Amino acid sequence: MKLTSGFLLTGLLATNNLLLAAQPINRQALVERHKVVITNTDSLNSLSVGNGKFAFTTDITGLQTFPLHYEKGIPLGTESEWGWHRFPNKAGYQFAQSLREYQFNGRPVTYSVQVKTPGNKDAVDYLRANPHRLQLGNLGFVILKKDGQPAKIQDLKNIHQELNPWTGEIQSHFTVEGAAVDVVTVGHQTQDAMAAKVTSELLKAGRLKVALRFPFPTAGWADMGTDYSHEADHKSAIATQSTGRALITHQLDTTKYYTALNWAQTATLVPGRPHEFILTPGRQSGVLELSCRFSPRQPATAAPTFAATRADSRQQWPAFWRSGGAVDFSGTADPRAAELERRIVLSQYLTRLHNAGSQPPQETGLLLNSWYGRPHLEMHWWHAAHFALWGRPEILEKSLIWYARPDVQAVAKDIAQRQGYAGWRWQKMTDPWGAEGPSSVGAFLLWQQPHTIYFAEEAYRAHPTAATLKLYQERVQQTADFIASYPFFEKDKSRYILGKGVIPAQERFKAEDTFNPTFELVYWHWALDIAQKWRERQGQPRNPQWDDVLAKLAKLPEANGVYLAAESAPDSYTNPEYKTDHPSVLAALGMMPATGQQDAATMRRTFDLIWKDWSWDKTWGWDFPMTSMTATRLGLPEKAVDALLMKVQTNTYLPNGHNYQEGRLPLYLPGNGGLLAAVALMCAGYDGCKEANPGIPKTWKVRWEGLQKMP
Repeated sequence: MKLTSGFLLTGLLATNNLLLAAQPINRQALVERHKVVITNTDSLNSLSVGNGKFAFTTDITGLQTFPLHYEKGIPLGTESEWGWHRFPNKAGYQFAQSLREYQFNGRPVTYSVQVKTPGNKDAVDYLRANPHRLQLGNLGFVILKKDGQPAKIQDLKNIHQELNPWTGEIQSHFTVEGAAVDVVTVGHQTQDAMAAKVTSELLKAGRLKVALRFPFPTAGWADMGTDYSHEADHKSAIATQSTGRALITHQLDTTKYYTALNWAQTATLVPGRPHEFILTPGRQSGVLELSCRFSPRQPATAAPTFAATRADSRQQWPAFWRSGGAVDFSGTADPRAAELERRIVLSQYLTRLHNAGSQPPQETGLLLNSWYGRPHLEMHWWHAAHFALWGRPEILEKSLIWYARPDVQAVAKDIAQRQGYAGWRWQKMTDPWGAEGPSSVGAFLLWQQPHTIYFAEEAYRAHPTAATLKLYQERVQQTADFIASYPFFEKDKSRYILGKGVIPAQERFKAEDTFNPTFELVYWHWALDIAQKWRERQGQPRNPQWDDVLAKLAKLPEANGVYLAAESAPDSYTNPEYKTDHPSVLAALGMMPATGQQDAATMRRTFDLIWKDWSWDKTWGWDFPMTSMTATRLGLPEKAVDALLMKVQTNTYLPNGHNYQEGRLPLYLPGNGGLLAAVALMCAGYDGCKEANPGIPKTWKVRWEGLQKMP
């Protein structure tokens, strides 16, 4: 048979497409086309360097020169995993003062809540605020104008700042009265340290110095690191100083930590204002290289040099980007694709920087305190589940170490026993040592409980070995024991119900009245079923009690052809208050896979109703990826993208990649983590999914690699 030119052309095109699909993504080009460029003094545009357990956030100078300007935006934080403080408990407040007894399902149950009675309220306020995460210190410039007066932020001109996520470097340029200042800022990837190289003729003129200043903790809901009052209530001093280096101590009550400063050129360090230390360079050089390391213990060595820190960042960040997954939307005509790709790249940078430590992170990472700097365990899924889906399970597994700690497990066991349940009930608002923070909402939340099993399953999917089963088995067992013992058996209906005494993920319902929230019913069933699989994988018999709960767990509540938020809320879509906050009923098929409980047609009607009638202006950052995941599982790829890019304030992604919520919460990392989980699902799909790229519109061009299927 003679081939025509048309057949030849078709064959060549097909071959070229196959070759293109087989070519690996140029990851450096992908990442570097989303460099962050800042040319103004907008206080929401601060940038960070860090390593997952330590972060240093800069203003436009590359250091932390104007903290008061940024305190109403994204503040100039320096935070770590270990940096915590507790004010003395002079009044002898006891945890028992936060306990309140409730009557649920015919028996008394105690919860740690925000008791309002005199004396007890003071105790609760203290327990919520202590311990709190510390802002470790503020390292910024002292910039003098020609007349000797300190320069204000308005005096800085020709601003150009650039973050390259590929190397983790921030390059900053500005001028003061025509004199240029150039700064390179980097974060060390294995030490709690940052370093900077400053180039400017102002150094020779004696008009550019560096100051380290220690703020006082506010113990408030937020801490922007700008409280310089209370001078007599803490101590700071230069402990040792020699050529090119100094060690400074800072003590607050029983908390003491160390700051090692190093510099490569001639300079002197002297005290300035209270709790401030000023480094004045000699006038021989127009370059100053310095580094700063924070430590809870007296360090045996100097801080790593600028050169060593930069080399470390240039090695470790590209290694991160070359690992795991990547998604490339180049060539897509829809202009929204470039914005989604930008959000994906910068969300990877930010979650690696803020959420990759050995503890569950706080909702604002290592940048500013929210909720006193406390981790909230129900948010851990949104912070970290994506790491495994993006082929980086080792980052997720680092934070799972926390759940293995005996002190943390002891609290979880105590909560369950106190309330009359088996196993371990995981804390909601907690701290590095696992303490339970009193919360009138958090104490009644359930949906943090199955996360431990979800994480263990992700770890097993990444490493399906006997060693993985052994490592997580006790956590899975004890978590499932609570899950099975919590439901109340209604004999007249021969069913197990969740509640009363539950507040769903949609925190709009009273614990005293609420039972059978839809999402929690599915998550409960899924986790208990997975726990049984874990027993079978280890050659153990199925737990008959767990099977009884699985067989008799209440059916998902519905009315008028849609799923309700909870069986106790028949007015789920008519009460205006119930159409605000998280539309978490969607998570029952989105975040969760099909378990046999859901009906796809009913969920589609539920999705359509929520899409049309929800008060989207009263939602949170992770609600949009949650909605996107439901759209993907329902076969609605256009809606999956629309949800991720919905034009709502709480779905705003700033130039630096942060998910803005509102004034008191200028960043929200669960939004970034949720976005990455949703995109993994859109591309790699889920168990049993036969369709390629199930959440990507057919008109889009997508190339991806290294992503894993979602359960």
